Amino acid sequence: MIDLAVANDQETFGRMREPLADRGIHVHHVPVRERTVAIGDPPWEPDDYDVGFVYPGRLMEGGVADALLEIPWLNDHETVLTSRNKAEVLARLERADLPVPDSVYVSNDVPEAELIEVFERFEPPVVVKPNSTTRGVGVAKAHDLDSFLGICDYLSLVHDYRATGDRSFLVQEYLPDATDYRVMVLEGEYVGAVERRLPDEAVSEGQWKHNVHRGATATGVELPESWRELAESVAAELEIPFLGVDLLETGDRLVVNETNARPTIDEETKYGAGFYDRLAAAIRNATARD
Repeated sequence: MIDLAVANDQETFGRMREPLADRGIHVHHVPVRERTVAIGDPPWEPDDYDVGFVYPGRLMEGGVADALLEIPWLNDHETVLTSRNKAEVLARLERADLPVPDSVYVSNDVPEAELIEVFERFEPPVVVKPNSTTRGVGVAKAHDLDSFLGICDYLSLVHDYRATGDRSFLVQEYLPDATDYRVMVLEGEYVGAVERRLPDEAVSEGQWKHNVHRGATATGVELPESWRELAESVAAELEIPFLGVDLLETGDRLVVNETNARPTIDEETKYGAGFYDRLAAAIRNATARD
């Protein structure tokens, strides 16, 4: 029996627990956030667990847990850090000739004249996106120059706080009426995909971000082979074992919008046959890295 440490006790934990137990992997909830940890008398011993699922999202807590647990991770610190840096991901994919939205990386502080030049590169509206947030936090759409500069002013104020490590954001083209897909890739192979769609009422009220945490629903879909290969190419380029690849499709374009190295596992029905067999094999492979 392999003992797997999972940092978050959320949907993924509940869904994976029984299927992995059937495959010889005991899933444990190992909370690393919103608690106290005595460094000299930690709540875990180094031999309590064999492997970790994905590195904790709060990197400071993750560093402490990593030092105390002394285990390999399916997705380690470097993979989570890479995926969270949206601009780095886009730059890597652009250089690999993989399709991405037209984007400009802005590292604050930037003079207003340069911001105006950035805005004028695009046909409004534009998307303004903090470089390292998740779940769509802080992402905004600017329809004109004044609103764009206002959003940039707000980000500058946020970045004035020294605790904010990342002082950058992205300005991107807006793809109207795009369909949003989350494609899952495990150890280089496509394992399933969902279409994320907002309720019609939400769209009529002006919502446009398709994050599930913002009210979108995820429905399992079959994707064309070329789309699957694109997602696999993204995972290979970034060298991330378990990756969610977000695709936007507009009818004449398909682009890689973002990636997620801490993806939520959906219901098993939304994946291909043998998903948990593959996941169990990937976890076993990760134990060999220790």
